[in-house]
Amino acid sequence: MQPNASPWTLSARAEKMNPSVIRELLKLTEKPGIISFAGGLPAGATFPIAEFQAACTAVLGSDPIGALQYAASEGYGPLRELVAQQLRQQSAAAGQPWDVQAEQVLITTGSQQGLDLVAKVLIDHGSRVLVESPTYLGAVMAFTPMEPAIASVGNDDDGVSISDFEAQAAGARFFYVLPNFQNPSGRLMSAERRRALSAAAATAGVPLVEDNPYGDLWFETPPPPPLTALNPEGGIYLGSFSKVLAPGLRLGFIVAPKTVYPKLLQAKQAADLHSPGFNQRLVYEVMQNNFLDRHVPTIRALYKSQRDVMLAALHSAFPHSTTHPDQSLTWNEPAGGMFLWARLPAGLNAVDLLPRAVAHGVAFVPGAPFYAGTPDPRSMRLSFVTPSADEIRRGVVALANAIREMQGS
Repeated sequence: MQPNASPWTLSARAEKMNPSVIRELLKLTEKPGIISFAGGLPAGATFPIAEFQAACTAVLGSDPIGALQYAASEGYGPLRELVAQQLRQQSAAAGQPWDVQAEQVLITTGSQQGLDLVAKVLIDHGSRVLVESPTYLGAVMAFTPMEPAIASVGNDDDGVSISDFEAQAAGARFFYVLPNFQNPSGRLMSAERRRALSAAAATAGVPLVEDNPYGDLWFETPPPPPLTALNPEGGIYLGSFSKVLAPGLRLGFIVAPKTVYPKLLQAKQAADLHSPGFNQRLVYEVMQNNFLDRHVPTIRALYKSQRDVMLAALHSAFPHSTTHPDQSLTWNEPAGGMFLWARLPAGLNAVDLLPRAVAHGVAFVPGAPFYAGTPDPRSMRLSFVTPSADEIRRGVVALANAIREMQGS
């Protein structure tokens, strides 16, 4: 071996890993003064800091050794019971009973770990896995190391195309789907489409992996019942505390059928033994006395106002978008969540536009990386929750200038 040669041999799986395309693109946005519509970050103003300060005192005052000691891999028992209780209540309120038990709840280190555990337990080399088009990039990155064959299912404004799902369902291990205010598109799947998808999946024998980090962030009307509530034995449900409390806690959860739960637990034990017990107790303490019932509406109100500002700014900057859809920017109007999905005029490419937009002082995320199949190069994701109202207005003007400059060139 040469003196300076590396002694390390990477696995074939590691060789196939790639950095996040989005994170690499967003290095362009790190210049000072850039107005960013790119981030998927919750607004820091929504973090309940005082409540967490009080919870730290309470947790360390009541059982400091237990809070700082190793803990059960399944998660903190009272928190698991609270999660199950809230899911039962929310589903019943939406008109679909769902008998979630604490024994089905596994606390994870963020819902991203939930995706990793699902991949380890359900995917073999070459396994057929279905995803939406577009879909959450982080899920594809979690699945890819297990070397699946990923196929995209088409959609429309109401959600997943049932005919396309049925055409591709044969042999699929599972279908990964985000029915509520999807990242990246902000799309909400209708109640009718959920029932149709649940029935089609049951007929085809394809389990549904339902990811719901944004479901609490509705603006006018709560979303329909979860897909998993329609067929609990045929679904795995992932949730998160990041969007309603704070992402730095890195806490999420899985609700799984009893046939799958033990293997997810074993994968969890091998990964990290357990998620931080101190953080779990903090979340449980903060959530007492129906705190989320008072806190989450303040997040919804803020995000709705931010969305409305962005929509108004877009209509002002691109007044002909509806009459000339191929000649101007077009966009949807999400009913919740954190993202708006836009499409550039014909002939433009969002990846090519990004550096020009940054030069004008605004950043966004190109949509192409969110496609597991053939991408739409004109698509782009705009987040409206982090910038101020004034920054949104100025950022949309800057984006319009960049687009028109690129059209002129």
